[in-house]
Amino acid sequence: MPAQRRLPKRGFKNPFRKEITIVNLETLESFDDGAVVEPQTLLERGIIKKVGDGVKILAKGELTKKLTVRAHAISRGALEKIQKAGGVFEELPGK
Repeated sequence: MPAQRRLPKRGFKNPFRKEITIVNLETLESFDDGAVVEPQTLLERGIIKKVGDGVKILAKGELTKKLTVRAHAISRGALEKIQKAGGVFEELPGK
């Protein structure tokens, strides 16, 4: 029997995938009221290890502070919670 039939298949690695870094709202609670949250400030504080192809904000947790959040993407729930707390979201251009 040929070797290609004897050996098992071993998955697929997509060379075009995007590596999006995820940040939850509960993590943003550590910032001061009125702060500007950007991917660079998240890197400096050690919240994320790398930006990759972008940063996405998800709605896990509550936000009680008025923040200006700049990221590449955001979930609908996170946007509503940020606006409810009096904050603003600014979308950064994609990479």
